[in-house]
Amino acid sequence: MAPYDDWNTLDEEEEEELQDASYLEGKRDVILFCIDCSESMQELREDPNYEDTQTCHLFTALEAAVQIQKKKVIVGPNDVVGIMLFNTTRKTESTRIQSELKNTFAYQPISPLSAPTIQELIQLLDDARENPEALREAFPPLQGKRTPMGDVFTSCNWVLRDGAPKTATKRVFLITDEDNPHSGPANQQLITSARTTLIDLTQAGVAVEPFFISTPEKPFEVSKFYSGVLLPTNIGDDDEDIDPSDPSVLPESISISRIEDLLAQMRFHEVPKRSHYSVPFKLGEGLTIGVKGYGLVTEQKKGMYKYFVDLGDRMEVATVRTVYVDEAREAEVDKTKMLYGMSLGDAVATGNDEDEDDSKDEGIVREVPVGKRTYSGSKRTFSALVKSLVEKDKMGLVLALTRRNATPVFCALLPQEEKADEGGWVDPAGFHLIPLPFADDIRAATVQKAVRAPDTLKHAARAWIDKLSVKNGAYPPDSYPNPALAFHNAQLEASAFREQYDPDEFEDLTLPKYESLHKRAGALMKKWKIALDNDESADVVTIPEKVAGTKRKAEVSVDEAELREMYLSETLMKVRII
Repeated sequence: MAPYDDWNTLDEEEEEELQDASYLEGKRDVILFCIDCSESMQELREDPNYEDTQTCHLFTALEAAVQIQKKKVIVGPNDVVGIMLFNTTRKTESTRIQSELKNTFAYQPISPLSAPTIQELIQLLDDARENPEALREAFPPLQGKRTPMGDVFTSCNWVLRDGAPKTATKRVFLITDEDNPHSGPANQQLITSARTTLIDLTQAGVAVEPFFISTPEKPFEVSKFYSGVLLPTNIGDDDEDIDPSDPSVLPESISISRIEDLLAQMRFHEVPKRSHYSVPFKLGEGLTIGVKGYGLVTEQKKGMYKYFVDLGDRMEVATVRTVYVDEAREAEVDKTKMLYGMSLGDAVATGNDEDEDDSKDEGIVREVPVGKRTYSGSKRTFSALVKSLVEKDKMGLVLALTRRNATPVFCALLPQEEKADEGGWVDPAGFHLIPLPFADDIRAATVQKAVRAPDTLKHAARAWIDKLSVKNGAYPPDSYPNPALAFHNAQLEASAFREQYDPDEFEDLTLPKYESLHKRAGALMKKWKIALDNDESADVVTIPEKVAGTKRKAEVSVDEAELREMYLSETLMKVRII
């Protein structure tokens, strides 16, 4: 007889065929802030936002970590965040990892987001704002030497190994202002050691994203050290062609001088990239590479509401569970003692394990999932294909099948080369997959002839449109958040951290700046409006012609001989009368 816990358990030989564990991969985000605490990072300078206040790069980095965690409490409450500091003499209190972390301090171990932990960091920053030496007292910088970057990456690996979930997207945000941490005679040996440990870290599924702090007095030069250490985000089988001295293979090296710059760049890295599908791309007979597809636009929604229990000093989520109770004994029934069966009057019939195993297989279509395959040379081939189509100004035509049991669709491959702007943000190279319509999907326009505006009216409109055009012809959507969601999240954030919230202080960034618009193009808009009122063609309205539907008339003429024949064959009753 099958107990309660075994009725839905698959056998070991069936598990590989019937279960697909891909939905468990990459559902949570893990971010480890790896922040430099050296003398240069704690050097005091004037705060650009507050008068008569001094700050440092370490304060800026910690404040950015606070802002990112505050946002993730709302948009990603299941994510995990930690803070590790290096080049400091403070040691980790935990004896388990104290011997493993050399000149590094796990200030905030890898753990789920929680308001008390973030409030503790906020209190530290408030104390540092009043006393600029508070950070130096809390995290004394290492004197006379620096921690080897190989040891830093090894410490990151240990911290993530102990606290990060296995099925998560792991990333390290490296923040430093030192472009040459090892300038001594053993420079090449330390570079090799750092690169080796970074490869181990990356092969464990961890991506390192650098944020280099640069100032006019001390510009950050990547070529001194990090161009020979840092790697692209993903390491594949074809990484043997990567030139360590080529700085173009690095992730985006960002010049940061203020908290606004740091947050603006972290906004692009805040949400990890999650592929929608990973499929083989067959270019020809015997030539196949592996590709991944990503969505460019994702709808952001409010979080799901939950029930909470107020325990006085904290709030905990109320979980729902089902309990079976024996009415005679008025006690909870142990699930392991429950059996499944059928009620036949006063008797109960239960099946054995063999019968249950046979019934489980009935009606199940077995699908053996294709194992994960890697194609050597995919990056080189894909990059060459993108460059070739860009140079030739051509598009590709493919037959796409991104889901199992889906309908194949003809698509156009629009190539996009890598682009960078002054802010440091890079549009990655790749293809836009554009589904092409079938012939039946194309419909003719209902209006055959439209009224065209005269050239004078076009030139008048072009004048004020050029004045109000966005700089560089690009619209940054991340700079203009949804005002409804932003207002909702701001109230939740204030409630979670027990802060007072003033709705009047909320700023809707999507509201047009009317005074600036009228100042720049008010006269041109007025001139265009006068020209529009004087144009007679602007009052013409074209009404689309309605095509009357045609219905086929039924044949009602029936011969008398045919009626007689149906009567004799007793089929006249089956004739429908219209």
